[in-house]
Amino acid sequence: MKFLNRRGLAYVLMHPMDFLVQCLKGFRANQGLLLAGAVAYYSLLSIVPLLMLVVVALSHVIDQDVLLDTVGRYLNYLVPGQSKPIVDEVGHFLEHRDVVGGVLLVSMIFFSSLAFTVLENAMSVIFKHRVEIKRRRFLISAIMPYCFILSLGVGMLLVTLVAGSLQVMGEESVRLFGYDWSLEGVSGALLYMLGLGGEVLVLTAIYLVMPVGRLSLSHALIGGVTAALLWELARHILVWYFSTLSQVNVVYGSMTTAIIVMFSLEIGATLLLFGAQVISEFERACRHKPRRNPTPLSTEATEMK
Repeated sequence: MKFLNRRGLAYVLMHPMDFLVQCLKGFRANQGLLLAGAVAYYSLLSIVPLLMLVVVALSHVIDQDVLLDTVGRYLNYLVPGQSKPIVDEVGHFLEHRDVVGGVLLVSMIFFSSLAFTVLENAMSVIFKHRVEIKRRRFLISAIMPYCFILSLGVGMLLVTLVAGSLQVMGEESVRLFGYDWSLEGVSGALLYMLGLGGEVLVLTAIYLVMPVGRLSLSHALIGGVTAALLWELARHILVWYFSTLSQVNVVYGSMTTAIIVMFSLEIGATLLLFGAQVISEFERACRHKPRRNPTPLSTEATEMK
């Protein structure tokens, strides 16, 4: 089995700008920004309950302070510069977790799954050529968000253990040519690569599972790498903008954190769905020459006119 389809790869390499324009046209035709807004809104509702569930579960096997430190570090990949308020809320919840009742626990589980449910629906729009051929069973769609939550918990456990080892390594030094060389820089670089690699793996897993039907691992990896690289660029721009030019705190006051988090999630959701659009267009390029004019979404009322 070939890792990449030759026809699709040849088209992208020979016509990169045409492929990019086609992805942008398809994203616009699928109302990508509108879908990203819905995903970002429900992600805002889900992020705190999701983190609370994961941290409470892992706090039984990992020291709470170490766990919160790891969550804060890698949460910066999702909401640049705004991880501290979220981690503080999670830490405050941990201090009072004994008062959590069954109703609150069920509510947290429900709200933590909303983002995955909405994301699956958004993926169905972008991969509508798959939905037209085969639809997913309701039971699978209902269980999938909780499987993702469980997978994220396992991933967070592994990342915390590896990050802890790398931090310990950063405190060490080696003696070479008569000089002591600190490993702090190497540790920092490895921590960054760990975060970036984890980001690519999470995105690839989303592209591999969320669309209806079996998606090629190579195609999912294309989307994961594309979205991760675009988000890394956007993340650094956001950090620079909010630390230098932005006056959002003057305009929104106490709502500043929520606005910044929502704005970051909006951009992240847009890039996530754009990565899905790249995969969708690449699939079409693998089968035949890509369409030049994607059919835009329309309501029944519009179609009747």
